[in-house]
Amino acid sequence: MRKKACWLVFAALLGVATASQNPGAVFLMIWPAARPTGLGGAFTALADDASSVYYNQGAMAFLQGTHATLMHSNWLPGLYPGMYYEYAGITHQLPGYGSVGGNIIYLTTGETDVVNDRGDFLGRYTTFDVAVAGGYGYAVMPNLGVGVGAKFIYSFLVPDWVWAAMPELGIEAGGTGITWALDAGALYKPFDFLNVGLALSNIGPNISYTSSGESDPLPRMLRLGASYFPVKNDVVSVAVVPEISKILVGMFYDTTGTKTFNRKLQEEMRDAWKSIGVEAKFVNLLYARLGYFEDLTGQRGGIVLEKEDSQTYHYGIGDVLIRRNLGSFKSIGLCFGIGVEYAKFKFDLSVDQLIYDFPTSNYKFSFSYQF
Repeated sequence: MRKKACWLVFAALLGVATASQNPGAVFLMIWPAARPTGLGGAFTALADDASSVYYNQGAMAFLQGTHATLMHSNWLPGLYPGMYYEYAGITHQLPGYGSVGGNIIYLTTGETDVVNDRGDFLGRYTTFDVAVAGGYGYAVMPNLGVGVGAKFIYSFLVPDWVWAAMPELGIEAGGTGITWALDAGALYKPFDFLNVGLALSNIGPNISYTSSGESDPLPRMLRLGASYFPVKNDVVSVAVVPEISKILVGMFYDTTGTKTFNRKLQEEMRDAWKSIGVEAKFVNLLYARLGYFEDLTGQRGGIVLEKEDSQTYHYGIGDVLIRRNLGSFKSIGLCFGIGVEYAKFKFDLSVDQLIYDFPTSNYKFSFSYQF
């Protein structure tokens, strides 16, 4: 069935197809909300809206009032035309007691045709993934917020009637996965011009789709970021937001058994996702965002160079600075976005299609309101 092939490609695009284990529920790693996407996913140390329930629960401690965000994206139609991604989040301040929040994430690849080996059409179904989360953040110090979160995960890939209609597959049941996970985060503000954020996400039991009991680990991830404000006044505000994210599945796995610890550590650092974003705000009305993203293992973003054999390769900024004759420039993994704010309402639009090698469009639209 083409669904299985689609999800294998989907996992590879997110950079999670490690040599040792392939995480399940990879939809949990897609950046929700348009604003963080425009910054290349770097939002752990900024997280000052309702998407903080996803990015950093510790940042919720500093939110005032009630924030709500809705996002829609026809996600990667070049990969699967019927795929779309939705996010809804809300946070509410409890004066003197921190903030609580919740979100829901929904992804579907659309309808899937079921065709047997003889070419007979057997039916059609719609696959989807959903995660419902809650979070709490509290300021343990005036400049330090910590938070925790929990989520329920439901993944529906194949209905049971498919196995009954195709006994040649040798599978009697399976295709639905259910599990849960915990998140934690912290946001530290040592200076008025600097924030440092740390977040740990998707820590929970493996997810299993088959009746045999075989399971896949969740995409456990550690994110570390900073946000620096070189300019901050009533007219113009600029934030520079670097971030590094590491998938904690299959770390230090060595198929040969010959690599030194330093070699494996270097490979893990190269495997990490790296982002840097810049956001400029003008008179609390207009926003402009530019982000750079590289996931060299997943072959997404970075600096793409073409060699004499017409093959393209993804390199990091460090590679290009210290190495020579890598090839001619092909593309660079940029994300960008804009925003408009009026009163307490905000509209954001982002584009991150340039980080992918295949032709596609990828827009995210967010609507936010602060009560």
